[in-house]
Amino acid sequence: MTLTSTDSVERHLKTLRIASFAVWLLSTALLFLSCSLPLFDSSPKAVLTENTLRNRLVLPFLRWDAFHFVHIAQEGYVYEHEWAFLPGIAAAMTYPARLVRQLGLAESPSGMFSLSDLLISGALVSSLCGSSTTLYHLTLHHFKSPSIAYLTALLSLFPSSPATLWFSVYNEPFFTYLSYKGMLSCATQDLLAATLFFTAAAFLRANGFMLSGFILWQSIVNPILNNKRISIRQAFTAILSTSAICSPFVLHQYSAYQEFCSNDTSSAPWCSATIPRVYDYVQAKYWNVGFLRYWTPAQFPNILLATPILFSVFSFAYAHLTACALPALLHHPVVSSSPLARPLHALCNPKKSIFFIESITPHVIHSVIMYSILLFAAHTQIALRLAASMPTTYWAAARLMVEYPRFGKWWVTWSIVWGATSVVLWAVFLPPA
Repeated sequence: MTLTSTDSVERHLKTLRIASFAVWLLSTALLFLSCSLPLFDSSPKAVLTENTLRNRLVLPFLRWDAFHFVHIAQEGYVYEHEWAFLPGIAAAMTYPARLVRQLGLAESPSGMFSLSDLLISGALVSSLCGSSTTLYHLTLHHFKSPSIAYLTALLSLFPSSPATLWFSVYNEPFFTYLSYKGMLSCATQDLLAATLFFTAAAFLRANGFMLSGFILWQSIVNPILNNKRISIRQAFTAILSTSAICSPFVLHQYSAYQEFCSNDTSSAPWCSATIPRVYDYVQAKYWNVGFLRYWTPAQFPNILLATPILFSVFSFAYAHLTACALPALLHHPVVSSSPLARPLHALCNPKKSIFFIESITPHVIHSVIMYSILLFAAHTQIALRLAASMPTTYWAAARLMVEYPRFGKWWVTWSIVWGATSVVLWAVFLPPA
């Protein structure tokens, strides 16, 4: 990297830090101003009954799934439906709360943590999980362009769910931060650090085990597509790393099995399944999750809300995969009768588009799988929350800005308008969430 490029990177990072804080400050101000509006659901006030300054400060953070998270942090897994959530978010609240207690700043000096202690601790830690600079470094590594990295990171400052990403006690800020750190480590061949980051992320979300795909791609798939040999050590390391990343989900299912299925006389219905999984059971029973179950007229507005993100990412993925991954697969000796295989890096042509970079192919495949699941087999509006954890979301937006400026401007306008609207909806306890 030249001296000029280094200066540009430093200038970009400084600007990003300032811009990140400014956008966070404006969003926080909008949140607390919106809290003067009447609540659609008064549950937060029913739980935080005392009208103290401490409770007024944490009141905006107690919405939707946060009720489940703080209850798990306080009392563990008491109700069946709580097993839909992995224990990472509870740990993200309780460990900082212990530090607050040791400093003598806790509302409850002993015993069970109070709601305000958990909410304050979780919110403070989540506010430290800014990911824009990590996204900048990740994009710079792949595209070798400070300007593209800067544009991508700036676009990430306008997420589709700022409330869950920046100041609520939700999985998203922690999961996004750890996912990006793992992706960057994986890209720079530091597979041990990548495994640790991905494993930590997998303690937060059930779909975190899918991050193991980046390890498998780096160690197994990419060498195959580029006609390189895979050593036994390489394969063994990939298996170990994948096992570690999948372990939080497996351990969570095992704990539930011990809890519900150890007594033959009163075991839960899912215990008799070929592969008993409490996660699938409670998602279907309490949230009606399943293939096309969400596709009803009543949910059409929620599906429509996620359309801008889904359309931009799917169109980006189609362009990239048809230009890079699909030709490489079709030219591989396993598929093609031609003895002259063409490696993946020889087929991706950045001259056609700067976004046709073979190294981002695993990101594109990961986002296609994730968004397809959200579209067809989950509550589709969750895509608004999970979008920030996938860099492809912002690479797709950057492509619109560079190659289709008119659509890019529409994207930015939608991001700003919807982002602000979603903060207000969150404050008054209205969907989506």
